[in-house]
Amino acid sequence: MNPTPHPQRLPLPDLPRALPLYGGHSSRAIEQMAQHALGRQQLPTHTLMQRAGAAVFRLSAALAPHARRVWVVCGGGNNGGDGLLAAVAWQQRLQPLGGRVCVTWLGDAQRLPEDARHAWALAQQAGLHWAETPAEGPDAPDLAIDALFGLGLAQAVRGPALDWIERLQNLPCPLLCVDLPSGLCADHGNWHARSAPTASPLRHTLSLLTLKPGLFTHHGRQASGQIWFDDLGWSQLGLDAPAPSAWLHGPEAPLGMSPSPTALPATEVEAAWACRPSPSLVRQRQHGAHKGTHGSVIVIGGQQPGPHGTGMTGAAVLAARAALRGGAGRVYLGLLEPAAGTAAAPAYDPLQPELMLRPAAALLHDPIAAQSVTVCGCGGGTAVAALLAEVLATCPRLVLDADALNALAADAALQAQLAARFDRGWQTVLTPHPLEAARLLACSVAQVQADRLGAAQQLAESSRCVVVLKGSGTVVAAPGWVPRINPSGNALLASAGTGDVLAGLIGALLATAEASLAGTVQAAAVAVHRHGRCADRWPPDQALLCASDLLHRL
Repeated sequence: MNPTPHPQRLPLPDLPRALPLYGGHSSRAIEQMAQHALGRQQLPTHTLMQRAGAAVFRLSAALAPHARRVWVVCGGGNNGGDGLLAAVAWQQRLQPLGGRVCVTWLGDAQRLPEDARHAWALAQQAGLHWAETPAEGPDAPDLAIDALFGLGLAQAVRGPALDWIERLQNLPCPLLCVDLPSGLCADHGNWHARSAPTASPLRHTLSLLTLKPGLFTHHGRQASGQIWFDDLGWSQLGLDAPAPSAWLHGPEAPLGMSPSPTALPATEVEAAWACRPSPSLVRQRQHGAHKGTHGSVIVIGGQQPGPHGTGMTGAAVLAARAALRGGAGRVYLGLLEPAAGTAAAPAYDPLQPELMLRPAAALLHDPIAAQSVTVCGCGGGTAVAALLAEVLATCPRLVLDADALNALAADAALQAQLAARFDRGWQTVLTPHPLEAARLLACSVAQVQADRLGAAQQLAESSRCVVVLKGSGTVVAAPGWVPRINPSGNALLASAGTGDVLAGLIGALLATAEASLAGTVQAAAVAVHRHGRCADRWPPDQALLCASDLLHRL
């Protein structure tokens, strides 16, 4: 059984279907299953590592086809064995050309795993140059391969490896990281070296056998650069894979996800995306539709300026406009009552007159509340707490954001009321950033970021809600479901108001989604992806993206 002919570039963020992500424990289990299956086919003992080394060599040669000086940094485990085999292949290529392969190795030959020991023996016979550091100046490497640490890294790096990681991450030549960038935790995306790496277009990561969650969240996306994948042929062996740790979802990835871990080539993805009708075209073809067909959204928030007001009316306006731009047929905006002696709420939004403005309390007493999706909390300040119990008791489909989450975190009775909604078949989406999640979980931001998947899932289980934990690699979790990681978006979204736009967009998609947990998860995941895509498609020669710019991109 031959592996795939070439590693495949993951076409982030336009994945054609959801892909399973496996943490360290599951990846090791799959590795053992694959080795046993290959053994039953009477293939050589070291077949899997030979495939890995060949994949590393093929991709590195494609990234730097004219390289003549290659630096390979190898650890003392199987990850280092993959690097050693790639170094041997490079030596065979460069020796007739007068090139040079320099290997820096950290390990004990007496304690190597069996496969890595075989790779070590081959490397000893290949005539490689061994050195603590590569040459500098004119003889500096024009390609580097990072095979120092793999799945096993779960604590801070110490010793000379720290210096090697730092040098690797800052090289002015292409860098290919084997399986994971050394210093990155496979499960959580935590960075265990001195400081998180800066982004670099020269950095690539080839994930072998499985895709790991840590590549796509927290520090993973910045540390990994362009991600490639080679399953080393294990998906062709007919094995029953363990349950994934998470899913990496695409633009409209359905909930009936394929178990195959193989990514499609970029050309197929681009063709699939090009053939997908735009939302506006789909709506044009629905000749019998009316505004009620596309659902209604209520936005409650926007505490107005005053002696005790926060003056964040714009947050609620952004959410309401996003719900309208996101496809809702009708959007009602309920601004919180102004403090005594301050100006009353405006009668309409002059830039978006389609919005229907009413007092927040009046909307909650209107029968429309039971038929709509309610987005509550955007710019709500301290005033939203007074209405939150009624919101929880009145609105069957609900998105809670910003100050509504802070009010929840401070009130155990509200938390109990929130969890009880699940038993009524009512659907709720929470959209915290890490600080808000930490308040809800009564822990620190560092604890949330140290295990983003775990924190999102814990909050989903305790609140019995769908949770959208925002950040790099936004996590969508739900009670009893395997969480999803979103691959779209970038730091252009790190500005005021973009979260309000996301809350409104989630509300719009919920308005036409199936009123079930599955439908709510799907709507939240798609909204998060579309939101991130707006930033990914922002022209680099234009000014920085503002929240209001997102509205037009939607």
